[in-house]
Amino acid sequence: MPLLESRFRPPLFLRNGHLQTILGALLPRRFRNDVVAERLELPDGDFLDLDWVKAGHRRLAVISHGLEGSSKNRDIRGLSAALNKAGWDTLAWNFRGCSGELNRCLRFYHSGETGDLSAVLSHAAGGYSSLALVGLSLGGNMILKYLGEGNVHPFVHAAVAISAPVDLASSARALDRRPGNQIYLRRFMKSLAAKVEAKAKRFPTEIDATGVRDVRSFSIFDDRYTARIHGFRDAEDYWSQSSAIGYLNRISIPTLLLNAKDDPFLSLESFPYKEGRQNPCLSLETPNSGGHLGFLDAQGFWIERRIPEFLNQFVL
Repeated sequence: MPLLESRFRPPLFLRNGHLQTILGALLPRRFRNDVVAERLELPDGDFLDLDWVKAGHRRLAVISHGLEGSSKNRDIRGLSAALNKAGWDTLAWNFRGCSGELNRCLRFYHSGETGDLSAVLSHAAGGYSSLALVGLSLGGNMILKYLGEGNVHPFVHAAVAISAPVDLASSARALDRRPGNQIYLRRFMKSLAAKVEAKAKRFPTEIDATGVRDVRSFSIFDDRYTARIHGFRDAEDYWSQSSAIGYLNRISIPTLLLNAKDDPFLSLESFPYKEGRQNPCLSLETPNSGGHLGFLDAQGFWIERRIPEFLNQFVL
């Protein structure tokens, strides 16, 4: 520790970042778990929808999804099943507006929002001896920032962040400017535009959705909507304040950051080797391949094995 040599070895035909990313999103997962839904009411009048999978274990893994994802995603369900098998109950929570129902307040979610995560942990801790955090993509940046901010829930003993854009500005530009990323960018923009339009109907004086369907970059979207709705000056201010990169040296529990070098969403800034060398609690693993939330090898979805392995090293 903390710079780890990765054991991820995909077959030769899977050593392509885009192929790993696309297949990781499309291939079916193997899971059999009974989900129990719960709605958590928040002090500001909004709500969070939670999906529990309980198997009678004393440890709980709290899973945070990625941009425009949800607890119903196949990667979340597959990971939940793998963690159940490894001795963990799981709680996958939906960010505001991501459960299929528009949230009540003007704000929704963003990459650096840790207050809602804190509320989920306080609610979930009862009845468990230990908690662990798992964050995918945007959720990975979120949990790393939470851990570095301090005031971590005392039951949280380990964490894993996968494909985490810890430098949001560079990742936004990578998605905006790399020609191969246009397929992902269009999908994100379409989903985000629909949410802005729905919000504008409920808050017509606060949000102007005119032209939102014509937005073709995160730079414009975050400047016009994400930053303004959530109290940031502009996109650059939002990216700066919400990126986990400035918080990594303050993480004080065993934490794994696993980012593939061929991840099409990430730039060099999201491979924090300096921080990994300086903080003995932060393990950095950067396999040559894996794409964005792909990590497919000959046995299937490797991160469904790697995440429980890491957590079980530090949480008994």
